[in-house]
Amino acid sequence: MVQPDDQVLLEQFRVPETRERAYTAIIRKYQERIYWHIRRMVVDHEDANDVMQNVFIKVWNSLDNFKEKSQLFTWLYRIATNESISFLEQQKRKRANYSMDEVENHLENRLRADKNFNADKLEWKLQLAIQQLPEKQRLVFNLRYFDEMPYEEMSRILETSEGGLKASYHHAAKKIEDYLLKQSENF
Repeated sequence: MVQPDDQVLLEQFRVPETRERAYTAIIRKYQERIYWHIRRMVVDHEDANDVMQNVFIKVWNSLDNFKEKSQLFTWLYRIATNESISFLEQQKRKRANYSMDEVENHLENRLRADKNFNADKLEWKLQLAIQQLPEKQRLVFNLRYFDEMPYEEMSRILETSEGGLKASYHHAAKKIEDYLLKQSENF
């Protein structure tokens, strides 16, 4: 099935008779990519679904105000990123009375609780390593490694310099490499 052009969808969204159909088409076109972007940040499937629902509610409420200074996809990713970060910040506040070790281990524990978790598989080791990263490095690593997003586009989404993003990615990759090497020495 051929996906409609974003410009066509935006034009259809502005017409009351085709608004809902255009919105549904936008969701269909981008929901999987948005879901996995969110999921890699918040880890848990249910949390990712909740955040994604908030994203698409925000999209519905804000699409009339979309100025088209960026691509629709970039705008959606920015909303998804901001909603994910807000969710994670909210989770941190809920755990404010816990020790730092407890907070740092929370996402790792959620990952290990996944019914498909297998600590011997490389993909799970990578996910555990990613969860050890600071939030910004984790975000940049996910966008670059999994989404293969160019730094230029990432810069528009995160509203930060390409140089800063490259440095964050480099530091994240080095920390992941160190974590994986340390884990392999323990076996």
